[in-house]
Amino acid sequence: MTIDSQNSAKTAVEKEDDEIDLMALLLALLRGWKTILFFAILGLLIGILYSRYVNPTYKSEALIQIDEKSSGISALGGDISELIGAEDSKAQAEAELIRSRMILEPVINSLHLRIHLADPEVGAIDRIVNDRTNTAIHTPEGVSLTTTDGQASISQFNVSQGYLNQSFTLTRSETGFTLSNELDEFKGQLNKPHQFKGTDGQIQITVNDLPDNSHAVSLTKQSLQKTTNTINSALSVVEKGKQTGIIELSMTGNNQQQTSLILKEIVLSYVGQNQSRGTEDTTRTLEFMETQIPLLRKKLEDSEAVFNEFRTKYGTIDVSQEAEILLAENSQIDTQLSELKLKKADLTTYYTDEHPLVIQINEQIAVLNARKQKIDNTIAGLPEVQREFLKLSQDTEINREIYLNLLKNYQQLQIAKAGQTGFARIIDLPINTFDAIAPKKLQIMILALLLGGMLGTMLVLLKNLLRNVVKDPERLEAKTGVPVIATIPRSPLLTRLRKKNKSPNRLLAHVDNDSLSYEAIKSLRTNLMFGMPVVGKVGERAKVILITGESPGVGKSFISSNLTEVFSQLDKKVLIIDADMRLGELHRMFDMTPDNGLGDYLAQQIELAKVIHPTSIDNIDFMPRGQHPKNPSSLLSGDKFEQMMTELNEHYDYIIIDSPPILAASDAMIMSHYADKVLMVTRYDQSVEGQVAYAIKQMHKADIQVDGIVLNDVQQGLMSKYSYHYSYAYGNNS
Repeated sequence: MTIDSQNSAKTAVEKEDDEIDLMALLLALLRGWKTILFFAILGLLIGILYSRYVNPTYKSEALIQIDEKSSGISALGGDISELIGAEDSKAQAEAELIRSRMILEPVINSLHLRIHLADPEVGAIDRIVNDRTNTAIHTPEGVSLTTTDGQASISQFNVSQGYLNQSFTLTRSETGFTLSNELDEFKGQLNKPHQFKGTDGQIQITVNDLPDNSHAVSLTKQSLQKTTNTINSALSVVEKGKQTGIIELSMTGNNQQQTSLILKEIVLSYVGQNQSRGTEDTTRTLEFMETQIPLLRKKLEDSEAVFNEFRTKYGTIDVSQEAEILLAENSQIDTQLSELKLKKADLTTYYTDEHPLVIQINEQIAVLNARKQKIDNTIAGLPEVQREFLKLSQDTEINREIYLNLLKNYQQLQIAKAGQTGFARIIDLPINTFDAIAPKKLQIMILALLLGGMLGTMLVLLKNLLRNVVKDPERLEAKTGVPVIATIPRSPLLTRLRKKNKSPNRLLAHVDNDSLSYEAIKSLRTNLMFGMPVVGKVGERAKVILITGESPGVGKSFISSNLTEVFSQLDKKVLIIDADMRLGELHRMFDMTPDNGLGDYLAQQIELAKVIHPTSIDNIDFMPRGQHPKNPSSLLSGDKFEQMMTELNEHYDYIIIDSPPILAASDAMIMSHYADKVLMVTRYDQSVEGQVAYAIKQMHKADIQVDGIVLNDVQQGLMSKYSYHYSYAYGNNS
């Protein structure tokens, strides 16, 4: 091959490598259908096992409505509403409040959710076989867990900070129970509270029941934060819609009844806290009134006693019309002052003195005080007895009005408090549906099947990308610069016989002489006959053909033996030499032994005739590999091998040498100098293009010309893009 042709071939290969052959990728996937199917089935199996391993997950839901403000106060009138500050609440803020420890902690404590019970004897196999496992049940009475040997029940378990989140082992003993961890071990009796002192602090525990047969259970006291985080991870609190004021609570868990119970307690805890916040203002006002009522009543009684004593002493005094008007106005002013002071006292519980409402009340009080002072100055001009009468009657009337007004407001607030319900209203409490939302087994299986198939597809494509195996003769010729002179199809009959070990003699002439494979061997013979010179390189008669491969397992012994057989049909004397003195298996093809062969001749003083053996086939002699010498390459490089080849050339028409692989040993390079034709056998869909090219390159470096490539074990079918390289059998092919 010229340099220009090599460069053009190289350019064509590089151009082909740069293009993505979609058809080739599709065919690669079709050829790798077994790998894809295997991983798809493996993924399906993993999906089935996972769907059985995971416990079913259930969901409970509840609805709460958030009102803008309480409706219990407004129904009583505007006066009482002014005494209680209204507070607006948004659904988003309340949703975050529900997830807080203030709401969750009472639920955690009432249901003993910090106590974690588990069965360590339940393994992965048990979970898969049983499809589901028992989980701990939390109730106000305690925590229980059902096992194969009975039930474990704990009603109390409190530990010091050092024991939080530490796992204990609890087992039944003859006298009661044994509680242990890595450092401590405690013993106690069932149904009795115990307090132990351990390495990391105090432990309080009450065990009600335990499984039999020393069945151990795992016991852990979780921290409040960890338990809260666990609940929040399973709890969803969202506003349903926009600005609807409807909060939807949902919770997931492995037990439907347990999940519904926990969610119900969370709803009730939130509503209870909400109602407490709604009556907080009213309660504070009532407490203030309860402290003022006794004082005002005492002040009224004192003023009445002084006024009655004055009237008894001086009798009834007629007051002029002017005095009566002044007295009435003064009394009205005092009543207004009392009401303003009461409102001011209530406002100062919420606001500072700089608040506009407080400043406004102070201004009103200042105006009334000024008017009262003016009236007092006018009354001062009246006679002394009349002034005293007016003063005492005024004090009595004012104290009576203040007392009665406060008492009236107190009664109204008590009625209002009884009617207040907070601004959160329960719409729906959780119910048990017993419909598992996970795992969705069909979806998991389909997804696992698809993922397995995708993984198998990726592996097939990756293998095809990283390992460019020999498939296309044209591509192989372009990559190596050596022509493919024959493609040998696979013999289905011979393949079946090999699997069943019913073919001790693997020559095609004996088992499949009507096959395409046998016709391809004959075509190779024809190609070699017309391609070899009349006079050989060593002798004047024998034509030497060296057959090698880039690596073991490509089928060079199969090609060598069958090519020898078809040459013998020409009534030519043929010798086949098993030159692989390390691992040669050519003797099996002729049902002979490897003894007394090439290795013995080169390493020992033995006659050449003793290492050449006739076979059961006419015109074919066989030289086995012989013993395994220590230095085969050195023996082949010696004069004795050259002498042997010279002598053999005088007795045979064709000599076929089955040599070791190029990349495994250098023997083939040595023997190639005695050959008329050097053939490289490679295996379809198994040999790597790079290895074949490298092996030929090594031969070229040793100044050896590879005359042709034999592509062996070519498979025909719709999945093969290159099936057109098959030949057709002419004759009976049944």
